[in-house]
Amino acid sequence: MIHGEIHQNVRQYINGRWETSATTGVSANPSDTSEVVAEYARADRRQVESAIRAAADASSHWSHSTPQRRADVLDRIGTELLARKDELGLLLAREVGKTLPEAVAEAARAGQVFKFFAGEALRGGGENMASVRAGVQVDVTREPVGVAGLITPWNSPLAVPATKIAPALAHGNCVVFKPAELVPACGWTLAEIISRAALPAGVFNLVMGSGREAGQALVDSPLVDAVSFTGSARNGERILQAAAARRAKVQLEMGGKNALVVLADADIDHAVDCAVQGAYFSNGQRCTASSRLIVEAAVHDAFVARLRERLKALKIGHALERGVDIGPLVDEERLARSLAWVGIAREEGAEHVWGGEPLQRTTAGHYMSPALFLARPEHRIAREEIFGPLACVLRAADYDEALALCNDTPSGLSAGICTNSLKHAMHFRRHAEVGMTMVNLPTAGVDFHAPFGGRKGSGYGPREQGRHAAEFYTTVKTGYMLA
Repeated sequence: MIHGEIHQNVRQYINGRWETSATTGVSANPSDTSEVVAEYARADRRQVESAIRAAADASSHWSHSTPQRRADVLDRIGTELLARKDELGLLLAREVGKTLPEAVAEAARAGQVFKFFAGEALRGGGENMASVRAGVQVDVTREPVGVAGLITPWNSPLAVPATKIAPALAHGNCVVFKPAELVPACGWTLAEIISRAALPAGVFNLVMGSGREAGQALVDSPLVDAVSFTGSARNGERILQAAAARRAKVQLEMGGKNALVVLADADIDHAVDCAVQGAYFSNGQRCTASSRLIVEAAVHDAFVARLRERLKALKIGHALERGVDIGPLVDEERLARSLAWVGIAREEGAEHVWGGEPLQRTTAGHYMSPALFLARPEHRIAREEIFGPLACVLRAADYDEALALCNDTPSGLSAGICTNSLKHAMHFRRHAEVGMTMVNLPTAGVDFHAPFGGRKGSGYGPREQGRHAAEFYTTVKTGYMLA
């Protein structure tokens, strides 16, 4: 089995310096819990406030830096991430449990994001328009918001931080970055790369610690002008209330209960591929995972039979082992939670089709077989986000009922449809109440340069990614001048 080095003395990065903290924590390899991945410092409120002050002090200088300087910094970061993608992927696989190919792909994606926003720093934006008054010139420009507090999840510990940090810096903001406590090594490694990119002290800061202390300090500080958070709906609602109360900008991505619709005219084998990739890869630990598979009655039984055979053939094991399809869940708590959902599904009368059992492998890890149930719309597994390797199939009489079931959820992030009907595909794209639609593709899997986000309970505020990121990381100024 492949092992990596333990990261000793993983510290905070505040005002251009590395700092220790009074308390420490440990992250373990979910594929082999005997292996320590990182020993890390836990920031207290005082350190977070110090990082915020450093960012606020650096804000005037960085906000007036040239686009070329910002582009050069981001390009340098992106270049190193891409050059080290195999090494970074190995670290990510060890800390999160994603299979090595998935982990390497995520590291490369993070590099591509920084490269994209290096270009955005140069492109800028603005407009000149004629005034309704003679002799008056009107200009509309974008300016940085100020200090951005970025709180990121554990499931994509390189790509999601890149999606927030890169546009924040590109548009002239200063950053205080708090990664999830489960992934300190990934957060620290990204910060270490950024720290060597010739940024002025205070422009970028890393604070590691709990959401209750470090995260809350970011949300509460009057010096933090914008808060971007990816995580649970419960925590997102708390952040919205606290930050909005002091009129800070807020951007939330809070997951979903995503549906994949399979119509009778679909290529069933391809639809099964989309279901397996969307629902089970990364152990379903993706906000875009399709945990609801809505299948037209005419092909329901055939789809379920083929999906069951595919699940039986999947290889579950150590994330670094060659040929593994799915690694472990990220920690013991998430494994227990997923197994509990299997119990809930059984108790409510959902029909068990396959999986949902803890697995033993040669190393002690958080392994579970992917679970599949036949459910009804009222079952909790068909209504609540699980964030684990469990999906349910819902039977629909026809397209109209399938669309109604797809929209019957308080969330609205991603939805997909498998069909050979252009009519149904186009209707679905228009009428699915989500932020992103997929036709003959898995619900999970998006481009880094396109806008990302959801509707209803899945998101709040401007979209992430691509050119649309400017809506959150800048503010608009309108200028009038007598010509």
